[in-house]
Amino acid sequence: MLSVAESDIQKKAQSVPPGTFRHTVLLAAKRFKSTWAELGKLLVQVRDEAQFEQWGYPSFEAYCLKELHIKKQTALKLTRSFSFLAKHEPPEELEAQEFPQKAPPFEVVEVLADAADRGQLSPSEYRSLRDSIWNEEKPANELKREFTERFPRPPPEPPPESLQVRKLAQMTRKLASELSGCRRVPSAIAERASALADDMEELSAGVTNA
Repeated sequence: MLSVAESDIQKKAQSVPPGTFRHTVLLAAKRFKSTWAELGKLLVQVRDEAQFEQWGYPSFEAYCLKELHIKKQTALKLTRSFSFLAKHEPPEELEAQEFPQKAPPFEVVEVLADAADRGQLSPSEYRSLRDSIWNEEKPANELKREFTERFPRPPPEPPPESLQVRKLAQMTRKLASELSGCRRVPSAIAERASALADDMEELSAGVTNA
């Protein structure tokens, strides 16, 4: 049974002239889980040539969401992953008829594309591991785990101190409110919590305005 998205795409495809570029993209979107590289390649062309404007959409993201049922983040991953292969593979490889089906697993290419964007993967390093990602014998989940460990994401930057203090002030006020509403908590404790919340809110205001 077709999903709602697949059904909508099929209906849209029936209303678009067969053989047109737009029709080709719709069909690729319907089957992209098995041939992600085909759709990634087409979406790069749709984006770079602003084809979506001819089809009545104000932006590439709106076209992907409304016509293909593909969220912005997914479209970004597809185009970035294909662009990564386009940068590192010879053109004849990507133009080969069998390319979409034999392309490396999407989740593996995505990890490498992210690493390249962060400057962790050079062209020479890609060439050294190319055979392993185009080798269908090794499971995709193993390759993904291997490359995720080899090219780890940097730890996220800590939030600004002003944001931390503001969150602490909110937490303190919430605690004070809950304490004051609990009959088993002595009023003296609730009052101290309320006073602490006042102090934290004053501190937060001072840090924010500094």
